[in-house]
Amino acid sequence: MCTFIKKLLKLIAWLLLIVFLVFAGFIVYITITDYQPEQVEVLVEEGTYPNVQKLQQDTFSLMNWNIGYAGLGQEMDFFYDGGEGVGPTKELSEKYLNSIVDFVVGNDSVDFWLLQEIDVKSKRTYRENQVNVLTNAKEGSYSVYAMNYKVPFVPVPVTNPMGLVEAGLMTFSNFPPAEALRYAYPLIAAWPDKLFLLDRCFILNRYPLENGSDLVIFNTHNSAYVYDSVLRIEELQIIKKVMLAEYNKGNYVIAGGDWNQNPPGYQPSGDYNTHKFFPSIVKMNFDFMPNGWTWAYDDSAPTNRQNDKPFIIGENGTTCLDYYLVSPNIEIIDVEVIDLKFEHSDHNPIYIKAHLKTESD
Repeated sequence: MCTFIKKLLKLIAWLLLIVFLVFAGFIVYITITDYQPEQVEVLVEEGTYPNVQKLQQDTFSLMNWNIGYAGLGQEMDFFYDGGEGVGPTKELSEKYLNSIVDFVVGNDSVDFWLLQEIDVKSKRTYRENQVNVLTNAKEGSYSVYAMNYKVPFVPVPVTNPMGLVEAGLMTFSNFPPAEALRYAYPLIAAWPDKLFLLDRCFILNRYPLENGSDLVIFNTHNSAYVYDSVLRIEELQIIKKVMLAEYNKGNYVIAGGDWNQNPPGYQPSGDYNTHKFFPSIVKMNFDFMPNGWTWAYDDSAPTNRQNDKPFIIGENGTTCLDYYLVSPNIEIIDVEVIDLKFEHSDHNPIYIKAHLKTESD
């Protein structure tokens, strides 16, 4: 009996050692392969498009949409938000992606598209290269892609791990950019948590204008689940600094994206298109930018919904996380949430039409 107990304890010790070594080896592997982008990376070099024409028009349209990697349509919930889902069925994933493509192609008159959460070869979306799908659908447009999520294996949830994830942001335009840059946001978590989280960033696209200035378009995807105001402000200071620098050069600046927080003082109007309003835990500060800068959003309908359960209008909490910030030399002509009732994504697209002011305006 004593011999049996000794053998059992020895077996348990070996099993624990093996588990520890496997876990340690996994952490070492993830650490070695950790995606570590530079602070600023060139996505489109100056001169890539040698015949870049200076834009003569002074009015432009933009559509901003977090497509939720074609995995978070109305039938889905998500484990990070209190639900149970990790990814859709293959049939749902194809349905969401096809519907997203149809919407993008069906609004081909829009000058600029700012898209977030686009998968490249992730397990959760059956390794579909959504970048290629959208690029092919937008034939004739100029596309820029910036990766912000690359992890060989995300081990949560334990019962159904997300596995390989690779995703990012895309900016499409009807005009060739003179240059495009990827700016990294600071990491918001310590090791080892940071190994499995997004490497947040924004894309800067530059378009020369006939008047000698540039139109500078920012596509941003800011951090979620960050309630530490110091970390949140530190992240926002990165884009603020670049936006102010561009405006101080005499350029026109438009930033759009998924900011993951309400704009300053946001409250819905009317019946909110029958949606249930739920404010974000964090909100943009009123004094984030100097006087004259404009927050462009539509308060008549939401752009984001809670993912604790599949979507039913009037039951899930909804709010505004997607909007634009424009420099003082730009006039907002129109801004509108396209309320798709979160059928294809957990975000609704938001449209804006903007006029570049001149000294005579």
